[in-house]
Amino acid sequence: MARKIGFFSVLAYIIYGFLIYFYLFYGADTSIPFEYEGTSADPTIFLNGKELMLSEEYSKIRDLLFFLSTPFEWLVYLMILLFGLSKAFKRWAEQSSRFRFIQTAIYLIWLSFFAFVATFPLSYISYSFSKSYNISTQTFASWMKDELIDFWINYGMMLIIVSVLYWLIQKSKKRWWLYAWLLSIPFTLFIMFVNPVLIDPLYNDFYPLKNKELETKILKMADKANIPADHVFEVNMSEKTNALNAYVTGIGSNSRIVLWDTTLNRLSEDEILFIMAHEMAHYVEKHIYIGIGGYLLLSLVGLYLSARLMNWAINHYGEALKLSTVQDIRSLPLFLMILSMLLFISDPFSNIVSRYQEARADTYAIEMTDNPNAAISTFQELSRAGLNQVKPPLLVKIFRYSHPTMLERMTMIEEYGLKKSIERQQ
Repeated sequence: MARKIGFFSVLAYIIYGFLIYFYLFYGADTSIPFEYEGTSADPTIFLNGKELMLSEEYSKIRDLLFFLSTPFEWLVYLMILLFGLSKAFKRWAEQSSRFRFIQTAIYLIWLSFFAFVATFPLSYISYSFSKSYNISTQTFASWMKDELIDFWINYGMMLIIVSVLYWLIQKSKKRWWLYAWLLSIPFTLFIMFVNPVLIDPLYNDFYPLKNKELETKILKMADKANIPADHVFEVNMSEKTNALNAYVTGIGSNSRIVLWDTTLNRLSEDEILFIMAHEMAHYVEKHIYIGIGGYLLLSLVGLYLSARLMNWAINHYGEALKLSTVQDIRSLPLFLMILSMLLFISDPFSNIVSRYQEARADTYAIEMTDNPNAAISTFQELSRAGLNQVKPPLLVKIFRYSHPTMLERMTMIEEYGLKKSIERQQ
């Protein structure tokens, strides 16, 4: 049975990969609708021939790697179970110590290391590919450092989560998912609170905006929007990427508005102010807290479904998976695989909410700045810097786009400008 499950799982992954490849490279329509040709949203207007070609190539390969990576992770966890590696990890852990917490730590380091090694080739391909298209400027040593930081941060958090999770499973086989969710609420809020000051600085250097004249203008906008802000932060991302970005992070007193230095270097002052107004909208409309609420709701549903699916999988395929009970830490790869599947399935729904919030933020920003030309040029430069498709394939938009497409964003700005022009004439 184990060989049969493994064979058909690998076969399904290969077929899935070919279908995704065919869809992205031959089946998907990324052409601009006729009515938008010649407008500011038409990439032939603001990108030259080489940039258009690179944008299409880069987007297709990047999207292919995305759709291959997550299911590959599921396959890795499944093979760990089918080949008895999870059982071996537990045996090695028990042979190393008689203390339960240390056993969990040793089991988890083996599992994490094996998963890291198995998925490393795809991660490296993604990095190398991004570098070849001049999106990434990061050296291999710097990239590898970030990968290792990721590994140890994830390991540390997983050690806490897994230790508590399996203690709860042993105490309450039926309701562990509910107790785990209740404990996840303060844990999630704590991580979000400390992330800007403890975790983010491990990857990059953050400091108050150096351009004090620009900072004054941004803070004046913040005051107009009733946002209590003393600083705008910039981060030295030019050492790692040529892409542009700005974002809001953290909660409470640790919340920050952050600008990448690439954004500061490549955009005009009016364009930066438009981006800042967009980020301020997330604060004004409390999108961060809405997002936390949505995440907690999804995690509740996800933990409940994970509990049900784990019991079903062990009852029907326990022998092949070499599992007899959910309480055994050997079931962790099964839990991680199911949770990853549920997150993947939920992406389209969370992206719908996110795209709505981002559209609201765009509307807020254009109304605050009343500068359609700066907004349009901002989106055009974002497309050029990131080699983003203006109109991505539908499947890519559904699963990957937490923001409206550039076609949708620029079209909205054009409509706003036209509306304002008509109002002024009247």
